[in-house]
Amino acid sequence: MWVGIFCVLVEFTVLFSVYFIAKAHHPDAFRAGPDRLLTTAGVAITLLLLASGYCMVKAIEVIRVNRHRAAALWVLAAIVLGLGYPAVKFFEINYYIADGIVGRAGIFYGTYYYLTLNHLVHVGWGLMGLIFVAMRSAMGKYNAGNYSGLEAAAMYWHTTDILWLVIFQLFYVLR
Repeated sequence: MWVGIFCVLVEFTVLFSVYFIAKAHHPDAFRAGPDRLLTTAGVAITLLLLASGYCMVKAIEVIRVNRHRAAALWVLAAIVLGLGYPAVKFFEINYYIADGIVGRAGIFYGTYYYLTLNHLVHVGWGLMGLIFVAMRSAMGKYNAGNYSGLEAAAMYWHTTDILWLVIFQLFYVLR
């Protein structure tokens, strides 16, 4: 699992490098770009992902005392909250397209779409992992002595949270 997380972090290090290089070459575009983004959508995504991450913390906490059904419910809550991310992102992208903000609308928006949609793919993989561990937890496959699969899914999920916190700052907050 650590190798997979390391690979994701290397990938996003490259993507963040692209962001900073593009910003260095086009500072005006990156200063003006956030003005047209829906900060409310970014905040909503942030809150959904953080709340979902909290649910995963609780899932690990309860599995450590052999409460596999409670763990499954916490993972299910994490999934439901996590599904809010693609829902908000879908709304946000449709809003941008209607407003003429597409990838070819400029370097800022091209970079924005590339990074956020790449992150969305990783969230999708994380959601698939959460669904898998929720089912295993509901079947009693995890217990206080054996929950490494649940823990691995939680680590990956927290990685997507951390990456989003950086993306949120770069696109919605910093100028």
